[in-house]
Amino acid sequence: MTMTAGDEDYGFPAGYFVVRSAGSDRSLDVAGDSVKDGSEIILFPEKEKSLVEGFRDPGANNQARSMASHWVRVLTASCPGDRLVLRHRRPTTYPYPNKTSHPLPKFRYSKETGEITVHFEYDPAFPKPGEIKSDAWKSKTYVLTSVPLRKPRTALEDASQFITTNIFGPLITGFGIAPQQPPQATPEEVFNGKIELNDDEVVEEDRREEDEVDDSPELPRKLKVIGIANKERSDKTLSDTARERRKWVVTGLRKSNARTTGV
Repeated sequence: MTMTAGDEDYGFPAGYFVVRSAGSDRSLDVAGDSVKDGSEIILFPEKEKSLVEGFRDPGANNQARSMASHWVRVLTASCPGDRLVLRHRRPTTYPYPNKTSHPLPKFRYSKETGEITVHFEYDPAFPKPGEIKSDAWKSKTYVLTSVPLRKPRTALEDASQFITTNIFGPLITGFGIAPQQPPQATPEEVFNGKIELNDDEVVEEDRREEDEVDDSPELPRKLKVIGIANKERSDKTLSDTARERRKWVVTGLRKSNARTTGV
């Protein structure tokens, strides 16, 4: 990736640079080494350790992409849903903005917090014509984070759950012991966020300890742009693991090897 001289206010170094997740040894990459519009931006293990442009393996260029051709400002990327994708400029279509034609979001990097925030000029939900529009998105802080991935359940774990559910459960009922039913949720509990969500509905700052596990042998990891209504409050309750997933290390590439002096 590269920046031009007038873009330092976005927090990224001038020239080429790589963006690495502070929580893992993975860098921003494009799935399948693609340059096509709409290709998903992911995290992938670092392909090249050298920070000298001339010494780097050309095959690792996807992790140090030239933003002059494929990225605008910091990243020519868009955030359909909550993903991050490679985006080329498109002709304007109406009603504007819409999912396929809209101003590209701006990405800013904070050296103090290590966070990359995303700034929109429009509602990223793209409400359909006729839908009630809300300005709630304007007060949210959008942050780039990595998504943990647990290793698949083993056959033993699946068998254990099957036995518990399908054998012990009926036996308990047969002995006249009614299985304990979860209490009905009250509106207050739902409003206060006390109800447990499904895995795909877990709010980032409300992840449980088991949701934080990132032990899958798979190499890639997903990226996610999350909208936080009250970031100050969220930061106070955030786990250390979740905080690390929001931190990034941005390192500029050098044109030549650093000079060394003789001893």
